[in-house]
Amino acid sequence: MENNAKIYVAGHRGLVGSALLRNLKRQGYGNLVTRRHTALDLTDQQQVQDFFSNVSPEYVFLAAARVGGILANDTFPADFIYTNLAIQAHVLHAAWRWGVKRLLFLGSSCIYPRQCPQPIKEGYLLTGPLEETNRAYAVAKIAGIEMCHSYNRQHGTRFLSVMPTNLYGPNDNFDLESSHVLPALIRKFHLGKLASRGNWKAIEFDQTMFGKIPENTIEDLAAIAAHGGHGVPDSVKNRIGDVSARFAITLWGTGAARREFLYVDDLADACVALMELEDSTFERLQSTPEGPLINIGCGRDSTISELALLVKDVVGFKGDIRFDKSKPDGTPRKLLDISRLSALGWSQKVSLEDGIDKTYRKYVEKSG
Repeated sequence: MENNAKIYVAGHRGLVGSALLRNLKRQGYGNLVTRRHTALDLTDQQQVQDFFSNVSPEYVFLAAARVGGILANDTFPADFIYTNLAIQAHVLHAAWRWGVKRLLFLGSSCIYPRQCPQPIKEGYLLTGPLEETNRAYAVAKIAGIEMCHSYNRQHGTRFLSVMPTNLYGPNDNFDLESSHVLPALIRKFHLGKLASRGNWKAIEFDQTMFGKIPENTIEDLAAIAAHGGHGVPDSVKNRIGDVSARFAITLWGTGAARREFLYVDDLADACVALMELEDSTFERLQSTPEGPLINIGCGRDSTISELALLVKDVVGFKGDIRFDKSKPDGTPRKLLDISRLSALGWSQKVSLEDGIDKTYRKYVEKSG
C-alpha cells in the first residue's frame, strides 16, 4: 500500500477497527476514510454502492460486524446471521465493482468445527459440525470467506480472509450480556473489588458506563459486600433478598475450556503487514489449497480457569472464583495453527499478562 493510498476502515469505532486506525496512522498512512453507522449503514446495499462510487477507496479493511459472546450469539442468532451476511455481501460486491486493489476480510476462529484437531489449520474449514451456540455467526463468516475466494477466482480480485483468535484490548465490549470472556472477566473482578470496599456509588456509575449488571452478578456483589462488613443498598436488597456472605465471583461453565488470546494491536499489526505483501507473495498464497485464508494468533492457549486467575491477579480482586457448571463452556478448545503467518515473518509482540494490564488500565480510565 502506498502511504497516500485511500484506505477505508469499515467498523473503525470497534475493537479491531480502532486498532487498525491506530496502526495505520502510526505507520504514516494519512489518507484514511471512515464512516459512522449513522452516516453509512453497511446493511443497506444502495448506501454501500453510493459510498464506493463516490469515495473510490483503493484498499479496504472490513472489520465491521455484529459480534458477541456465548450468551449474545445463543440468544440472537437471527440478528447475527442477517447483519453479518448483509455487511459482507454489500461491501465485497461493491469492492469488486468499483475496482478496490485489495481487501482484507476479518473473520473469526469460530468458523472451524467444534471438535477440531488442535492446533487448527486453515485446511480444517468445513470438515465437521460447528459449535451450536454460535453457529449462525460462524456460518455468516464462512460465507464471507467463500465470497472472497469466489470473487478472486472469477474476477481476479485480491481479497484476503484472516481468522483471528480471541481478541481483547482498548475499546472492547464490557457489557456482561454481550461481551466475550476476557472483558467480562475484567469487569466482573473489578466490580468484585469495588463491592469488597462497599463502593456502591462506583458500581452504579460503572453500570451507566458499560451496561446493565445481571442479577446473578449483583447477588455476588451483595454477598461480597456483606462478607466485608459493608451495607447493601435497599434497591439491591429489594431485588435479591437475603444473600449468604460468600466472597466470590461466579463464572459460566467448568473453567476447563481452553482459549487462545491475542492483544488487538498485535492483530492490527499482522493485518497491515498482510495488506503490504508483495503481489507475488499474495498470488503464491492464493494458489495454495487454503487460498488467501490465514489464521492470526499467538500459538499458545490456557484454560478459562487459568485465565480467570491471571485476570483476578491483575485487577487485584482478593476473593474466590466459583464456576456455574450448569452453564455451557462453548467449544472445548480453539488453538490456531499460525504456521502460515509465521512463515511470512510475523510474531506476537504483547504478552497476555501485559495485554490484560493495558486493557484493565483503559477500562479503569473510562469508569472514572
